[in-house]
Amino acid sequence: MRIQPVFRWMCLLLVVAALVTACAPAAPAPTASISNPPTSAPAAPAAADATPTVYQRTGPKELILATTTSTRDSGLLDVLLPMFEKATGYTVKMIAVGTGQALKMGEQGNADVLLVHAPKSEEEYMGKGLGKDRQLVMHNDFIIVGPANDPVGIKGLKLPDEAFKKIADAKQTFVSRADDSGTNKAELAIWKKAGITPGASDAWYKQTGQGMGDTLRIASELGGYTLTDRATYLALKDKLQLDVLMEGDKSLLNIYHVITVNPDKWPAVNYTAAKAFADFLVSADIQKVIGEFGKEKYAQPLFFSDAGKNEADLGK
Repeated sequence: MRIQPVFRWMCLLLVVAALVTACAPAAPAPTASISNPPTSAPAAPAAADATPTVYQRTGPKELILATTTSTRDSGLLDVLLPMFEKATGYTVKMIAVGTGQALKMGEQGNADVLLVHAPKSEEEYMGKGLGKDRQLVMHNDFIIVGPANDPVGIKGLKLPDEAFKKIADAKQTFVSRADDSGTNKAELAIWKKAGITPGASDAWYKQTGQGMGDTLRIASELGGYTLTDRATYLALKDKLQLDVLMEGDKSLLNIYHVITVNPDKWPAVNYTAAKAFADFLVSADIQKVIGEFGKEKYAQPLFFSDAGKNEADLGK
Protein backbone atom coordinates (compact mmCIF):
# COMPACT_ATOMS: atom_id res chain seq x y z
CA MET A 1 0.00 0.00 0.00
CA ARG A 2 1.35 3.43 -0.94
CA ILE A 3 1.87 5.83 1.95
CA GLN A 4 0.38 9.25 1.23
CA PRO A 5 2.91 12.14 1.17
CA VAL A 6 1.13 14.13 3.90
CA PHE A 7 1.07 11.16 6.24
CA ARG A 8 4.74 10.46 5.50
CA TRP A 9 5.68 14.06 6.44
CA MET A 10 3.67 13.84 9.67
CA CYS A 11 5.54 10.68 10.70
CA LEU A 12 8.89 12.36 9.97
CA LEU A 13 7.97 15.38 12.11
CA LEU A 14 6.97 13.14 15.03
CA VAL A 15 10.32 11.30 14.88
CA VAL A 16 12.28 14.58 14.88
CA ALA A 17 10.27 15.90 17.84
CA ALA A 18 10.94 12.75 19.82
CA LEU A 19 14.68 13.02 19.15
CA VAL A 20 14.79 16.69 20.22
CA THR A 21 12.95 15.92 23.46
CA ALA A 22 15.27 13.03 24.31
CA CYS A 23 18.40 15.15 23.77
CA ALA A 24 17.22 18.22 25.65
CA PRO A 25 18.86 18.79 29.09
CA ALA A 26 16.76 18.09 32.16
CA ALA A 27 15.22 21.15 33.82
CA PRO A 28 17.16 22.25 36.90
CA ALA A 29 15.71 21.43 40.30
CA PRO A 30 14.10 24.44 42.00
CA THR A 31 16.35 26.29 44.44
CA ALA A 32 15.19 26.17 48.03
CA SER A 33 14.19 29.54 49.46
CA ILE A 34 11.77 31.02 51.93
CA SER A 35 9.08 31.11 49.25
CA ASN A 36 10.07 27.71 47.87
CA PRO A 37 11.07 25.52 50.84
CA PRO A 38 12.57 22.06 50.22
CA THR A 39 10.10 19.21 50.45
CA SER A 40 12.48 16.83 52.21
CA ALA A 41 13.55 17.21 55.82
CA PRO A 42 17.13 18.39 56.46
CA ALA A 43 19.67 15.89 57.70
CA ALA A 44 19.61 15.39 61.46
CA PRO A 45 22.45 17.11 63.34
CA ALA A 46 25.17 14.99 64.85
CA ALA A 47 24.47 13.78 68.37
CA ALA A 48 26.01 15.89 71.11
CA ASP A 49 27.84 12.86 72.49
CA ALA A 50 29.16 11.73 69.11
CA THR A 51 32.74 10.43 68.96
CA PRO A 52 35.05 13.46 69.16
CA THR A 53 37.49 14.36 66.41
CA VAL A 54 40.84 12.66 66.86
CA TYR A 55 43.65 15.03 65.95
CA GLN A 56 46.35 13.03 64.23
CA ARG A 57 50.00 13.83 64.78
CA THR A 58 51.99 13.82 61.56
CA GLY A 59 55.32 13.06 63.20
CA PRO A 60 57.61 13.53 66.20
CA LYS A 61 58.18 17.20 65.39
CA GLU A 62 54.49 18.16 65.61
CA LEU A 63 52.87 19.42 68.81
CA ILE A 64 49.12 19.60 69.37
CA LEU A 65 48.21 22.53 71.63
CA ALA A 66 44.66 22.82 73.00
CA THR A 67 44.17 26.32 74.33
CA THR A 68 41.58 28.93 75.14
CA THR A 69 40.17 31.35 72.60
CA SER A 70 41.47 34.27 74.66
CA THR A 71 45.13 33.39 74.03
CA ARG A 72 44.33 33.31 70.31
CA ASP A 73 41.95 36.28 70.08
CA SER A 74 44.27 38.52 72.09
CA GLY A 75 47.04 37.88 69.58
CA LEU A 76 49.46 36.49 72.19
CA LEU A 77 49.96 33.15 70.47
CA ASP A 78 50.55 34.88 67.15
CA VAL A 79 53.73 36.15 68.81
CA LEU A 80 54.74 33.14 70.90
CA LEU A 81 54.15 30.19 68.57
CA PRO A 82 56.48 31.34 65.75
CA MET A 83 59.16 31.98 68.39
CA PHE A 84 58.75 28.46 69.79
CA GLU A 85 58.78 26.86 66.34
CA LYS A 86 61.92 28.75 65.32
CA ALA A 87 63.73 27.93 68.57
CA THR A 88 62.87 24.22 68.67
CA GLY A 89 62.02 23.03 65.17
CA TYR A 90 58.60 21.81 66.29
CA THR A 91 55.44 22.63 64.35
CA VAL A 92 52.45 23.58 66.49
CA LYS A 93 48.90 22.62 65.60
CA MET A 94 46.83 25.03 67.71
CA ILE A 95 43.20 24.21 68.55
CA ALA A 96 41.49 27.16 70.28
CA VAL A 97 38.42 26.10 72.26
CA GLY A 98 36.94 26.74 75.68
CA THR A 99 38.95 25.48 78.65
CA GLY A 100 36.39 22.74 79.33
CA GLN A 101 36.81 21.43 75.79
CA ALA A 102 40.61 21.74 75.99
CA LEU A 103 40.64 19.67 79.18
CA LYS A 104 38.37 17.13 77.50
CA MET A 105 40.82 16.89 74.58
CA GLY A 106 43.58 16.17 77.07
CA GLU A 107 41.43 13.60 78.81
CA GLN A 108 40.88 11.82 75.49
CA GLY A 109 44.53 11.98 74.43
CA ASN A 110 43.72 14.34 71.58
CA ALA A 111 46.26 16.98 72.62
CA ASP A 112 49.82 17.00 73.88
CA VAL A 113 49.74 20.17 75.97
CA LEU A 114 47.06 22.50 77.34
CA LEU A 115 47.12 26.25 78.03
CA VAL A 116 43.99 26.90 80.11
CA HIS A 117 42.46 29.17 82.75
CA ALA A 118 40.08 27.37 85.09
CA PRO A 119 42.13 26.44 88.19
CA LYS A 120 39.45 24.39 89.94
CA SER A 121 38.78 22.26 86.85
CA GLU A 122 42.51 21.96 86.23
CA GLU A 123 43.06 20.63 89.75
CA GLU A 124 40.34 18.03 89.18
CA TYR A 125 42.04 17.07 85.92
CA MET A 126 45.40 16.66 87.63
CA GLY A 127 43.78 14.73 90.49
CA LYS A 128 42.66 12.09 87.99
CA GLY A 129 46.25 11.61 86.85
CA LEU A 130 45.47 13.00 83.39
CA GLY A 131 48.18 15.66 83.47
CA LYS A 132 51.90 15.11 83.97
CA ASP A 133 53.05 18.63 84.84
CA ARG A 134 51.15 21.85 85.65
CA GLN A 135 52.86 25.22 85.88
CA LEU A 136 51.62 28.76 86.45
CA VAL A 137 52.29 30.92 83.38
CA MET A 138 50.47 34.26 83.66
CA HIS A 139 47.31 36.06 84.71
CA ASN A 140 45.09 38.95 83.80
CA ASP A 141 41.55 39.60 84.99
CA PHE A 142 37.92 39.31 84.06
CA ILE A 143 35.87 42.46 83.61
CA ILE A 144 32.17 43.15 83.19
CA VAL A 145 31.47 45.24 80.11
CA GLY A 146 28.28 46.76 78.75
CA PRO A 147 26.75 49.78 77.00
CA ALA A 148 28.29 53.15 77.85
CA ASN A 149 24.98 54.41 79.24
CA ASP A 150 24.89 51.44 81.67
CA PRO A 151 21.07 51.15 81.75
CA VAL A 152 21.08 49.01 84.91
CA GLY A 153 23.61 51.15 86.78
CA ILE A 154 26.21 48.58 87.77
CA LYS A 155 29.15 50.97 87.53
CA GLY A 156 30.32 51.86 91.01
CA LEU A 157 29.16 48.61 92.60
CA LYS A 158 31.85 46.71 94.48
CA LEU A 159 30.95 43.06 93.91
CA PRO A 160 30.33 41.17 90.65
CA ASP A 161 27.40 39.20 92.10
CA GLU A 162 25.66 42.49 93.01
CA ALA A 163 26.06 43.61 89.38
CA PHE A 164 24.71 40.33 88.04
CA LYS A 165 21.71 40.51 90.37
CA LYS A 166 20.84 44.00 89.14
CA ILE A 167 21.07 42.84 85.53
CA ALA A 168 18.81 39.84 86.21
CA ASP A 169 16.27 41.86 88.23
CA ALA A 170 16.01 44.38 85.38
CA LYS A 171 15.89 41.58 82.79
CA GLN A 172 18.54 43.47 80.87
CA THR A 173 20.33 41.60 78.09
CA PHE A 174 23.28 39.54 79.27
CA VAL A 175 25.32 37.57 76.74
CA SER A 176 26.97 34.35 77.93
CA ARG A 177 29.52 32.22 76.12
CA ALA A 178 27.74 29.10 77.45
CA ASP A 179 30.62 26.96 76.17
CA ASP A 180 32.17 25.52 79.35
CA SER A 181 35.17 27.81 78.88
CA GLY A 182 37.16 29.24 81.76
CA THR A 183 35.27 32.50 81.31
CA ASN A 184 31.94 30.72 81.31
CA LYS A 185 32.90 28.83 84.47
CA ALA A 186 33.81 32.13 86.15
CA GLU A 187 30.51 33.66 85.02
CA LEU A 188 28.47 30.75 86.41
CA ALA A 189 30.30 31.02 89.74
CA ILE A 190 29.19 34.66 89.97
CA TRP A 191 25.58 33.77 89.17
CA LYS A 192 25.69 31.06 91.84
CA LYS A 193 26.98 33.55 94.40
CA ALA A 194 24.14 35.90 93.41
CA GLY A 195 21.63 33.08 94.02
CA ILE A 196 20.44 33.13 90.40
CA THR A 197 20.37 30.34 87.80
CA PRO A 198 19.69 31.91 84.40
CA GLY A 199 18.97 29.68 81.44
CA ALA A 200 17.53 29.34 77.95
CA SER A 201 14.00 30.08 79.23
CA ASP A 202 15.10 33.60 80.23
CA ALA A 203 14.69 35.83 77.18
CA TRP A 204 17.19 38.36 78.52
CA TYR A 205 19.94 35.73 78.91
CA LYS A 206 21.51 35.08 75.52
CA GLN A 207 23.75 32.04 75.08
CA THR A 208 26.15 32.12 72.14
CA GLY A 209 28.13 28.89 72.42
CA GLN A 210 30.95 30.90 70.83
CA GLY A 211 34.43 32.09 71.77
CA MET A 212 35.15 35.34 73.57
CA GLY A 213 35.67 37.45 70.46
CA ASP A 214 32.37 36.45 68.88
CA THR A 215 30.53 36.78 72.19
CA LEU A 216 31.82 40.33 72.63
CA ARG A 217 30.69 41.25 69.14
CA ILE A 218 27.21 39.86 69.81
CA ALA A 219 26.97 41.69 73.15
CA SER A 220 27.95 44.89 71.38
CA GLU A 221 25.33 44.42 68.67
CA LEU A 222 22.61 43.66 71.23
CA GLY A 223 23.62 46.43 73.62
CA GLY A 224 24.05 43.84 76.37
CA TYR A 225 26.37 43.10 79.27
CA THR A 226 28.90 40.28 79.37
CA LEU A 227 31.87 38.92 81.31
CA THR A 228 35.15 38.87 79.39
CA ASP A 229 38.86 38.52 79.94
CA ARG A 230 40.55 41.90 79.67
CA ALA A 231 43.02 40.83 76.95
CA THR A 232 40.37 39.90 74.37
CA TYR A 233 38.36 43.02 75.19
CA LEU A 234 41.34 45.32 74.69
CA ALA A 235 42.29 43.59 71.44
CA LEU A 236 38.78 44.19 70.03
CA LYS A 237 37.83 47.38 71.88
CA ASP A 238 37.93 49.66 68.83
CA LYS A 239 35.32 47.51 67.10
CA LEU A 240 32.94 47.31 70.07
CA GLN A 241 30.32 49.58 71.61
CA LEU A 242 31.12 48.32 75.11
CA ASP A 243 32.72 50.01 78.12
CA VAL A 244 34.39 48.51 81.19
CA LEU A 245 31.80 48.83 83.96
CA MET A 246 33.24 46.64 86.71
CA GLU A 247 36.77 45.49 87.47
CA GLY A 248 39.25 44.92 90.26
CA ASP A 249 37.59 42.47 92.64
CA LYS A 250 39.85 39.55 93.57
CA SER A 251 37.18 37.09 92.44
CA LEU A 252 37.78 38.38 88.90
CA LEU A 253 41.40 37.20 88.81
CA ASN A 254 42.04 35.13 85.67
CA ILE A 255 44.93 32.65 86.02
CA TYR A 256 46.53 30.58 83.23
CA HIS A 257 48.46 27.32 83.62
CA VAL A 258 50.24 25.10 81.12
CA ILE A 259 49.58 21.37 81.54
CA THR A 260 51.36 18.51 79.79
CA VAL A 261 49.12 15.54 79.02
CA ASN A 262 50.21 12.40 80.87
CA PRO A 263 51.93 9.96 78.46
CA ASP A 264 51.37 7.14 80.95
CA LYS A 265 47.65 7.46 80.11
CA TRP A 266 48.17 8.13 76.39
CA PRO A 267 51.44 6.66 75.02
CA ALA A 268 50.89 8.38 71.65
CA VAL A 269 51.15 11.80 73.29
CA ASN A 270 54.22 13.76 72.24
CA TYR A 271 55.42 14.43 75.76
CA THR A 272 58.88 15.56 74.67
CA ALA A 273 57.35 18.34 72.57
CA ALA A 274 54.80 19.18 75.26
CA LYS A 275 57.48 19.54 77.93
CA ALA A 276 59.56 21.69 75.57
CA PHE A 277 56.59 24.02 75.08
CA ALA A 278 55.85 24.23 78.81
CA ASP A 279 59.50 24.99 79.57
CA PHE A 280 59.47 27.61 76.82
CA LEU A 281 56.47 29.43 78.34
CA VAL A 282 58.00 29.65 81.81
CA SER A 283 61.51 30.57 80.65
CA ALA A 284 62.79 34.00 81.69
CA ASP A 285 62.99 35.38 78.15
CA ILE A 286 59.43 34.37 77.23
CA GLN A 287 58.03 35.51 80.55
CA LYS A 288 59.44 38.93 79.69
CA VAL A 289 57.74 38.81 76.27
CA ILE A 290 54.43 37.89 77.92
CA GLY A 291 54.72 40.70 80.46
CA GLU A 292 55.44 43.26 77.72
CA PHE A 293 52.78 42.05 75.28
CA GLY A 294 50.24 44.78 74.50
CA LYS A 295 52.01 47.64 76.27
CA GLU A 296 52.95 49.52 73.12
CA LYS A 297 49.54 49.23 71.49
CA TYR A 298 47.20 49.37 74.50
CA ALA A 299 49.33 51.33 77.00
CA GLN A 300 49.04 48.38 79.39
CA PRO A 301 50.06 44.72 79.32
CA LEU A 302 47.42 42.21 78.34
CA PHE A 303 48.93 39.57 80.63
CA PHE A 304 51.19 39.53 83.70
CA SER A 305 53.94 36.90 83.80
CA ASP A 306 53.84 34.55 86.82
CA ALA A 307 56.31 31.68 86.36
CA GLY A 308 57.68 30.48 89.69
CA LYS A 309 54.78 31.93 91.68
CA ASN A 310 51.69 30.26 93.12
CA GLU A 311 48.08 31.38 93.22
CA ALA A 312 48.42 32.67 96.77
CA ASP A 313 51.09 35.10 95.55
CA LEU A 314 48.47 36.58 93.20
CA GLY A 315 45.95 37.15 95.99
CA LYS A 316 43.63 34.34 94.94
